[in-house]
Order: sequence, then structure tokens, then C-alpha cells
Amino acid sequence: QVPLVESGGGLVQAGGSLRLSCAASGRTGRTFSAFSMGWFRQAPGKERDFVAAISRSGSSTIYADSVKGRFTISRDSVKSTVYLQMNSLKPEDTAVYYCAADFSLSSRAGDYDYWGQGTQVTVSS
Repeated sequence: QVPLVESGGGLVQAGGSLRLSCAASGRTGRTFSAFSMGWFRQAPGKERDFVAAISRSGSSTIYADSVKGRFTISRDSVKSTVYLQMNSLKPEDTAVYYCAADFSLSSRAGDYDYWGQGTQVTVSS
């Protein structure tokens, strides 16, 4: 059973916006408020990079320098869903975007226990 399901990816022109969603189900969904949530991305031939993360309460957020001021992470505990609002998109934002769940707020992929299957984001120039 896949506990996290991403959606909202697609093709967009540079300068455009997309909003990614990640819905938690199963055990992760029932205890969504116990998890900090993160977004990572992986471009072809590259490592999986941190994008943003949000604490269990939603009061703390961290961002990669490359997305600060353009991306916003948020969460809805009623819907057990975390969002990534992406504005002013650039071609270098093209990647598969993954959401992940962990008990602590972290920017390290190795700390996350649960992962989604990923959603493709392609930004054309």
C-alpha cells in the first residue's frame, strides 16, 4: 500500500505556476498530524534534492535556497494533505517531485520513512 499519493504535476511555461498535492492514506493518513512533511525533486541523471518541508503543526517551514520566495509549502490536517505552490517556475525546476513523511522536520531524504510515487513537473522555456 502506497501511503502518499502526489498529484498536480504537468507541463507549464516558464514563469507559470503549478500546485502539487500529496494526500496521505492508510496509517500515514490516520496519523498525519504526527508527521512532518517534505517535498523533494529528482531530475534525470541527478540526485534527489530537497525542496521544502513543513512541521507537524505547520508553524515551521524550511526551503531550499533555489526555491525560496517562489515556492510555498502548506498542509491541511483535516484533508491529510500537503501542498506545494510553485510560482515563477523555471526550466531548471523540471523534475519528478516526491512528497515524504517523517517524524521530525528535516531536509535530508534519508530521514524520511514514507514516500509517494512522484509526479512529473516539466517547465518549458
